[in-house]
Amino acid sequence: MFTAVQSRSTPVSSEIQHVFSIRRRKISQICRYNRSCFKVKAVIQSGNDNKTVKDANFMEKSMEESNGLLVSSGKGRDVKAVVTLRKKMKEKISDKIEDQWESLMNGMGRGILIQLISQDIDPVTKSGKFAESYVRGWLSKPSDHPHIVEYAANLTVPHDFGRPGAIIITNLLDKEIHLVQIVVHGFNEGPVFFSVNTWIHSQKDNPESRIIFQNQAYLPSQTPPGIKDLRREDLLSIRGNGKGERKLHERIYDYDVYNDLGNPDKSEDLARPLLGGKEKPYPRRCRTGRGPTKKDPLAERRIEKPHPVYVPRDETFEEIKQNTFSAGRLKALLHNLVPLIAATLSSSDIPFTNFTDIDKLYKDGVVLNDDNDPQKNKFLSEMLEKVFSVSKRLLKYEIPAIIRRDRFAWLRDNEFARQALAGVNPVNIELLREFPIVSKLDPAVYGPPDSAITRDLIEQELNGMSVEEAIQAKRLFMLDYHDMLLPFIGKMNSLPGRKAYASRTLFFYTSRGVLKPIIVELSLPPTPSSARNKRIFSHGQDATNHWIWNLAKAHVCSNDAGIHQLVNHWLRTHACMEPYIIASHRHLSSLHPIYKLLHPHMRYTLEINALARQSLINGGGVIEACFSPGRYSMEISSAAYKSMWRFDMEALPADLIRRGMAVEDTSMPLGVKLVIEDYPYAADGLLIWSAIKEYVESYVDHYYSEPNSVTSDVEIQGWWNEIKNKGHADKKNETWWPKLVTKEDLSGILTTMIWTASGQHAAINFGQYPFGGYVPNRPTLMRKLIPHEDDPSYENFILHPEYTFLASLPTQLQATKVMAVQDTLSTHSADEEYMYQLHEIQQFSVNDHEVLKILKRFSTKLKEIEDNINQRNKDIRLKNRSGAGVPPYELLLPTSGPGVTCRGIPNSISI
Repeated sequence: MFTAVQSRSTPVSSEIQHVFSIRRRKISQICRYNRSCFKVKAVIQSGNDNKTVKDANFMEKSMEESNGLLVSSGKGRDVKAVVTLRKKMKEKISDKIEDQWESLMNGMGRGILIQLISQDIDPVTKSGKFAESYVRGWLSKPSDHPHIVEYAANLTVPHDFGRPGAIIITNLLDKEIHLVQIVVHGFNEGPVFFSVNTWIHSQKDNPESRIIFQNQAYLPSQTPPGIKDLRREDLLSIRGNGKGERKLHERIYDYDVYNDLGNPDKSEDLARPLLGGKEKPYPRRCRTGRGPTKKDPLAERRIEKPHPVYVPRDETFEEIKQNTFSAGRLKALLHNLVPLIAATLSSSDIPFTNFTDIDKLYKDGVVLNDDNDPQKNKFLSEMLEKVFSVSKRLLKYEIPAIIRRDRFAWLRDNEFARQALAGVNPVNIELLREFPIVSKLDPAVYGPPDSAITRDLIEQELNGMSVEEAIQAKRLFMLDYHDMLLPFIGKMNSLPGRKAYASRTLFFYTSRGVLKPIIVELSLPPTPSSARNKRIFSHGQDATNHWIWNLAKAHVCSNDAGIHQLVNHWLRTHACMEPYIIASHRHLSSLHPIYKLLHPHMRYTLEINALARQSLINGGGVIEACFSPGRYSMEISSAAYKSMWRFDMEALPADLIRRGMAVEDTSMPLGVKLVIEDYPYAADGLLIWSAIKEYVESYVDHYYSEPNSVTSDVEIQGWWNEIKNKGHADKKNETWWPKLVTKEDLSGILTTMIWTASGQHAAINFGQYPFGGYVPNRPTLMRKLIPHEDDPSYENFILHPEYTFLASLPTQLQATKVMAVQDTLSTHSADEEYMYQLHEIQQFSVNDHEVLKILKRFSTKLKEIEDNINQRNKDIRLKNRSGAGVPPYELLLPTSGPGVTCRGIPNSISI
């Protein structure tokens, strides 16, 4: 019944002997406890060559009695529950000892207790009928997977037991276990599946048992009577009471404000304002319950890496994802290590001096500056030697896609404009619908509201058209970051090594179907001597204007990179999804069909967000160090949430119409027509949106077929109310929140959420390194303002324009740091789950043939969309996705392999 621990030829350490000593005492205690029931003969020997658990023989009848089995009396049905657990992929010696101990305990019937609960009510107890048994032994046929183990529990249930609806599982072992599934055999209807893929806490950590439900979906009103109370009890156990610090083994979902980004106890410079509330509104995050800092009672005490930040236990990365993310962080460390040492040993953080310096990042890696003092910083030198001996290749960057085909494409105006439609941030360009352009900021604070972009300046670029004609023909477009950034520019420019403007960029859509930039306006806050502190730039024919124009475009790209990261990427996908996920767990039972629909789209998001709060968006983190807004980054994100975020506008068609990039047209499939047909993000996005919409509507129709079934669903109503009133509490009084009355309302809400987690995030995340990995194409910050003719630096600019341009970009340390992060964030892990795989992922969690057909149709539709997109990328008429040196637009292709691929739509925000 027991397997033996493998013998060793090496001496057993004192630590292992101590572990075995503890195990011996525990076995003795169990044997004494059970001596009236069964005999145990177990010998554990330690020594150089012998360390085995031997010959554990049990008297079968006594064992059944000790296990609490309902012995068959001819009136019952014998059934077997097969319990599948997953072990760690990489185990330490202590883990292997724990595995042997776990096998021993399960073999003895003292590891895991399960109670099988019927869907039917017991007339005596008024609750679900049940039978219980300890899991013991293991199946004679080993699992094909090396990290999967299977155990069995034999139960006898009455013939009128009915169909199993739930299992209550108690883990009596000393450590948590990862339960993959339980399959109960022996019922007439066939095997009953409980596919859960969940961590079960040890009873020593929490005496409460876990409730798991079979793979059947029920609306609350349809819940079988035998498990109705368990459904309610399980939901209550997940919500917690809002008190105390959360422990890592728990699965409590609750809300809190962003008060954990700063570290005032470490330094006053690391203090950051609380986000969430009237002054600085923000979505809510998952509550951890850590105590306050010493210096600021409103700030939560930080947990610094490598210690983990609490997220509910099942939200943590699985082992493959952990390895991938750790590998990415290792690459980031290695990528940063050399420039950090170089900066340290040369006593300066050096800029790029020529474009060859940048090319070396991909060809040669970063070379440490020679130092005549071999003893200088000996520790760092030894570390460098160790790193080189481990893996030299990790010190070099892959050539980003943007320069792989055409290394000079980034310099051209048409590429600058193309990236507004087909780059990593294609969601800010908007149609110019009114002229003159007017700011909405307070003129008493920010100066005259009119833009410095005049009619004459525009019409010089319109090939004979007037401004009014161009607006009427929908030929003028704009990237407008003026109002969003100007309130912060003064503070940003006071930071060392940061110089920025608030920008507006005007584009003209030519008769040849090409978008080109025509004017850039860069603004600074007004000064006592100048209320209108604005500069206008346009492309010129001479060399000086050419370089000035490139500097102006670089400042626009820097603004675009910051807004992309802080608003479109972090806020609108990561941060805004978190309340949806928390509410889904708190209000939707795992039996609920909408929970089952949403579950694949919630995978890993809370964990990646917690890591971001710890290392990326925190005070002194990577985002502050490498992006223009610096310590004001998250305040800009909060201001954007306050001024522009609306749930109803996160739907792709609504967003396109809001920006004027599409118009309503009932003759089109989704009721919208693109203003620029060759808008790859929008054109491909609408295909994905349409497929999600059709899938969700079919799914919702299947479950909500009765009149008033949406309004009578107490769980779904509680879920939506909590999203509005707690998850997005600072927006709860807005009138634009969709109503939740009909199944059409529900389908629209769910389509927006799933699009946000899948297609939208994919479009603005997985191109970060392919577009941003070449610093001149997309600098994340600028360090110098554009020189005026009367500036002392202007003469040096005239003599060395290339150096002036590069000296304005991030330093080598800043650039390599952000490149490492972009590389990590652009990487698909080996265990990524993609939308086209939903029918495979869901087949074990949904026991409904009609739903499985809906899932299969969705996957088939996505494969058709992939073929469609591939054909578009070969269409020479679509100049924003094809042509000499132009990379195809693949960010919304559904499939991808692992790594940095610039394609693939995962189900969830998992990186």
